[in-house]
Amino acid sequence: TSSHTRVGILNNPSSKIREDNTAIARGILAAFLTQNNSNLKSFLNKLSKEETAKSLASGTKIVKFLIPGMDGDTFEKKYNTLGLDLIKTHQMFCQEVLKLLPGQMAVISNGR
Repeated sequence: TSSHTRVGILNNPSSKIREDNTAIARGILAAFLTQNNSNLKSFLNKLSKEETAKSLASGTKIVKFLIPGMDGDTFEKKYNTLGLDLIKTHQMFCQEVLKLLPGQMAVISNGR
């Protein structure tokens, strides 16, 4: 959030939710919950890169992608304890309330 914009993320995966295929989603959620705005933006930019996704899929630990200034201990603790239920809740909301198909993306805007 800032004086100009607010951003939120809802996950709507198209595949079965497992720990091995949710590293980026859990990283994003953990960062939103533990980091300040400037570190969050830089970290999200890093996570959105194709090579980061490939590296995580091949087994690289997400802490390798933390940026200087991030509270790494707090992030890692949240990341490791963040259950899959939150992502499943996001998925249910997207499909039941927003009527999105699995994996379908949308932008929702709500001005102040």
